[in-house]
Amino acid sequence: FFFFFKIATLWPFCVVPPPPKGGGEMQMWLHNDLQHLEELLHKADPARPKLILFESVYSMDGTIAPVSAICNLAEKYNAMTYVDEVHAVGMYGQRGGGVCEQVGEHRVDVVNGTLGKAVGVFGGYIAASSTIIDAVRSYAAGFIFTTSLPPVVAAGAAAAIRHLKESTAERETQHLRAAQLKHMLKQRGLPVLDNPSHIVPVHVGDPKLCKAASDMLLHEHQAYIQPINYPTVPKYVCVCGVSWIEG
Repeated sequence: FFFFFKIATLWPFCVVPPPPKGGGEMQMWLHNDLQHLEELLHKADPARPKLILFESVYSMDGTIAPVSAICNLAEKYNAMTYVDEVHAVGMYGQRGGGVCEQVGEHRVDVVNGTLGKAVGVFGGYIAASSTIIDAVRSYAAGFIFTTSLPPVVAAGAAAAIRHLKESTAERETQHLRAAQLKHMLKQRGLPVLDNPSHIVPVHVGDPKLCKAASDMLLHEHQAYIQPINYPTVPKYVCVCGVSWIEG
């Protein structure tokens, strides 16, 4: 297998796990750079299995992947696709299915999501063909040796998902509040990174100042703002991830 991991040019130090022990090779393509991805796919052996891995909404800068264009390249070069929708589930799509649902893209081979964040509990899932799911059940040690979710958590997740399939009020409000927050921060001269999503990253640029700002907001204003520091991002691209929680 060739594994094509997507990596942001802004976040070159993110840690990517090695491919499985079955002899797979890994290459990383630049953030939302379709030309670079196609160059890598073009160089790969056409007969060799290939898997393109990417996120739909990127938590560090809030950009959104061109899912359909990636699927077009996957079809052209006979590659499979794997998308991480953990920051999109519940927030995008008519029924909260994520970016793939919002853009009407059904060609992704494997979709993984979370039962945390918008769903409100914890755990995760993948959605794929019955053949892929059976392979994961049979060979994925991380799944086989993981304790099952407690019944109360599974019931809570199911109830939340049923609600989010019917109600758009929560995601509409969250997108509105995120847009309002971005506007308020910009009005006050804070360096909010522009993006089309609900992610609100404020660029600080210095790891010590980033942590100090987070501590000050917590201790003096009872506001918890997540500091995102090296090695998650480069040392001088540190950001604070601002969230609006409807109370």
